[in-house]
Amino acid sequence: MFFCCGVESVVILGFGRWAWKRCTYIGANDSANWTLATPEEFEPIPRMSRLVLAVYESDLHNPQFIPQHGYRLNPDWVIKRVTYEQTQGRAPPYIIYIDHDHKEIVLAIRGLNLYKESDYKTLLDNRLGMQMFDGGFVHHGLLKSAVWLLNEEGETLKRLWEENGKVYDMVFAGHSLGSGVAALSTVIVVNHRDKLGGIPREKIRCYVMAPARCMSLNLAVKYADVIHSIILQCRHELDIYLLFLSRMISYLEQLLHWKISLSQSSGVDPLDSLPCLLFFVCLRDTFIPEGRKLRDPRRLYAPGRMYHIVERKFCRCGRFPPEVRTAIPVDGRFEHIVLSCNATSDHGIIWIERESQKALEKMKEISSETITTPPDVQKFERMQTIEQEHRDALERAVSLNIPHAVATPDAEPCMDNGTAPSQSEGEQASKTKSTSSGGKTNWDEVVKKLFKKGESGHLVLNKDVTALNNISVVQPS
Repeated sequence: MFFCCGVESVVILGFGRWAWKRCTYIGANDSANWTLATPEEFEPIPRMSRLVLAVYESDLHNPQFIPQHGYRLNPDWVIKRVTYEQTQGRAPPYIIYIDHDHKEIVLAIRGLNLYKESDYKTLLDNRLGMQMFDGGFVHHGLLKSAVWLLNEEGETLKRLWEENGKVYDMVFAGHSLGSGVAALSTVIVVNHRDKLGGIPREKIRCYVMAPARCMSLNLAVKYADVIHSIILQCRHELDIYLLFLSRMISYLEQLLHWKISLSQSSGVDPLDSLPCLLFFVCLRDTFIPEGRKLRDPRRLYAPGRMYHIVERKFCRCGRFPPEVRTAIPVDGRFEHIVLSCNATSDHGIIWIERESQKALEKMKEISSETITTPPDVQKFERMQTIEQEHRDALERAVSLNIPHAVATPDAEPCMDNGTAPSQSEGEQASKTKSTSSGGKTNWDEVVKKLFKKGESGHLVLNKDVTALNNISVVQPS
């Protein structure tokens, strides 16, 4: 009896300590050791936020959701606007905007619509480890949406880039659900630049606000030079939904397997142990070391370089101006779910635009105050630092034995025997054309050339078929 009481006390104290740490954890802790962003690298983000917000407008000449300082856009430069009726639920609404002032061709995609069933279908069209792509795992529903989007607008983007002298940047921007579509569209375009007229990699960029978990860690680090994720203060609720749903699906699959095994081995009714098993499985992530989580190649993360907009309170009635921290984290990549009453507002594109603009103005103000003296970090040196941070992150991923991690952005992931995939596969994929559409690129065929049917009937990456048999699934200890 005494022993049971002691064990119960230890369990209660342990759970209390875990609950206290969960409830007192704040979003700023995730980026406490990151470096501060500079005005030059952060300048496009408020502008891209306004472009994504413009997708919600039916007519930019008579806007209804005007940001605090206006859109600062030319409505006549909107090349195309696509609504839900036109996408038929295959992708969120989007606009194509050509910014002649900044020499950018922008494809901006709106976020999750809570009243549209098609958005939920896209969001839930995924299971852990369901879709392989480019040596890693991606969200299946978001990849399908990205491929459809490129099939629809690939020729338009190519034409605009060529008509403007091939000097404009190609920018993909998205918020919430649209962030995953934008990020995966960027990954496809980067790997098939010839389909858009041979655009250089350095002219392709992607900005995703409140990003969804859409790609595995090796891909998130590999494309950190072109994809930029913006997070406001606390974790956003869509990311929590994706995290919760992906984990619960995995948990229920394991739970079903354990129930069958338990029933066959001991004859115990599985339903009797269901509550205990479910409680144990849902809490198991708390006790798994971070290194074992990183070695699960199917786990999805927010993509690219992270920009964390942090608001700091100094009293009950006021706040310090927001500051922006940036890094390419490998381990500890926003893995904590922060409990906050501001989770919904921190996710909203209106608040992200407002706080990012406020942070940019503060950075420019600080920079102008020290104009008479050389800045602490020269612009050219900062560019070199950004490139070095990317190389360091890639090396860090390789040193941590992240599955399919590569040492350089252009390197191909190695197969299990240590050899690189044959070059003929990439050449064959890059030469794929749609014979039924008069030379128009068919992005479905481009993507499918990298796959073949697995035993389950799903498409899997050709060069990673053998790797499927060696995936180490984290089991509770």
